[in-house]
Amino acid sequence: MALHVMDEANRCLGCKVPQCQKGCPISTPIPDVIRLLKENKLDEAGELLFYNNPLTTVCSLVCNHENQCEGHCVLGRKGAPVHFSTIENYISTTYATKMIKGPAASNGMRVAIIGSGPAGLTIAIILARYGYQVTIFEGKDKIGGVLRYGIPEFRLPKSVLDDIEYRHLELKGIKVRPNVHIGGAIGVDDLFRDGYKAIFVGTGVWKPNALHIKGETLGHVHFGINYLNNPDSYHLGERVIVIGAGNAAMDVARTALRKGVRYLTCFSLTKKVAASQYEFSYAQLEGVEFEYNKAPVEITDEGVIFKSIIETEDGRFEDVPDSEKLYEADSVIISISQGPQNRIVNTTQGLEANARGLLVADEYGRTTRPGIFASGDVVNGARTVVEAVARSKVVAESMHAYMQGLENSGE
Repeated sequence: MALHVMDEANRCLGCKVPQCQKGCPISTPIPDVIRLLKENKLDEAGELLFYNNPLTTVCSLVCNHENQCEGHCVLGRKGAPVHFSTIENYISTTYATKMIKGPAASNGMRVAIIGSGPAGLTIAIILARYGYQVTIFEGKDKIGGVLRYGIPEFRLPKSVLDDIEYRHLELKGIKVRPNVHIGGAIGVDDLFRDGYKAIFVGTGVWKPNALHIKGETLGHVHFGINYLNNPDSYHLGERVIVIGAGNAAMDVARTALRKGVRYLTCFSLTKKVAASQYEFSYAQLEGVEFEYNKAPVEITDEGVIFKSIIETEDGRFEDVPDSEKLYEADSVIISISQGPQNRIVNTTQGLEANARGLLVADEYGRTTRPGIFASGDVVNGARTVVEAVARSKVVAESMHAYMQGLENSGE
């Protein structure tokens, strides 16, 4: 492993204008990290990675590298790019075992973090560095949000999240209250009553988008985000149809095959899948079949009736006459993205959401109620992990400025 990593590091050209760094949503200082590694300064490289991105161990595994750092590497124009994902994973996981520093000196201020997905974890870790007393309120039994309950084990081992919980939360004095839904027994006003100076909302998007077609309530029909939450609780049979062809649909399909499904077909509305080429190629390799330009009409006990469609030059879809056909399946999984729950908005005065149910927040994460901040999927809709982390870094600094009475300093 180390020899391979050094081989990759030695291929780096050390560009004066690193396109790889420009292609990274969180601007990871890739040339500096590689330089430190080549100088046998692994700890310094690891410290640089974690300071820039608290979830570097996660991003090294789940980022869309082909379109980001590696996709912008100049070596990739005529050959193979430098695989920084491999370098980042090696450095971050090796250095992580040495991270034993305790909490920063308390500054006496409390901060509440609602949700422990990528956004919430990032905010919590950064504010803990400033000495804030951070409490995370998590609706499920373990931290991680979509990282734990929406990304399969084969892509992101749960041990990575357990390590983050120990090294970044427990050792830093961050408290976690699991199985607590804010907006239920405890509300936002209760948090302010108990002295929390600011509140961050990073509850993600857990409400599945529906097709709104006949048969969607039948017993063999499921939603992708629910399936990924706990695949072992489902009995899908041998033949499964997945409606959708994005990255989440690839996760659903690949997980189902690992759980015993023998025949699985993903149906795409367009002539190519929405998933990344990396995820698509792995799905194909593992036996997932694909049908293109198909729109679901009705779900029956026997399967799904699809109609063929064509895309016009102006991007519209037109039905192909007399093209309806039943595709048989034991189970059907709908994976067409998801939206936010609205529990907090419904129970909090002054907190506004848009027509899609997403929280209204400015570029600094400030919502329509003073003291409440938000970022991640609950603001922007379903996005990548690294985008959530990058945006949340900005919001963490905005929260810090607000609590220090400097809230206009970022404008």
